[in-house]
Amino acid sequence: MVIKVQKLFKKTLFGVFALFGLIGLSTSILCVYTVDTHLSAEYESNSRDIAKTIADSSVDILLNRDLSALQSLIDQFVEIQGIKYIYITDESGEFLAHTFVPGIPAEIRASDPFNMETVERSLPGMGDFVEVGSPILAGVAGTVHVGMDTGLIALKIQRAIGQQVYLFSIILVVGVFAAIWLVNLAAKPLGALLGYAVDMARDGKADDDNLLAREDEAGHLARLFLYIADKGQRSPESVE
Repeated sequence: MVIKVQKLFKKTLFGVFALFGLIGLSTSILCVYTVDTHLSAEYESNSRDIAKTIADSSVDILLNRDLSALQSLIDQFVEIQGIKYIYITDESGEFLAHTFVPGIPAEIRASDPFNMETVERSLPGMGDFVEVGSPILAGVAGTVHVGMDTGLIALKIQRAIGQQVYLFSIILVVGVFAAIWLVNLAAKPLGALLGYAVDMARDGKADDDNLLAREDEAGHLARLFLYIADKGQRSPESVE
């Protein structure tokens, strides 16, 4: 006779589910933060490298005042994924070349062209951007500014995070089913032991060779129950 053991492991299962949920939630939050920080820093670093490359390449062009060549130079770089606009100013802040169509936004015109810090911009009709700058000849010949599309960055971040969350979800589901299976595996011998004890109490005997042959705690308890029952049957009180 085997009796299902359910109540004993309810708290255990609840604790396992809560633990898996906590691990999944904390891991997802950490993953989102890590991926967001890493990709954002990577895009900003790449944009700074591009701005520096343009600044280094434009020195001779600026010395020759070849603005058409300067425009061709930045048009090549704006084709790079994630780069949405580039503009170059001279030492007085005048715009020498840009990739804005049809014209330079008012917010860009009103900004400080000599600011080399990372700036977040929201340009009407264009979107949200992160802008980085690089000086040309230490700022003597002007500055280069590169704008990154934060929408594309966010899309890549979401895609990377989605892949991580998908993997964690699979692990969570597998872990939950594994926990249920392990708990049921542990409950099975206890159910057999409970049924054995019920049979002993009701009939004074029970036949479960598999349970008695076990070398774990369930087997030890079953043999103890059998010993107590046999001892009780051989006692003088039971004989009388």
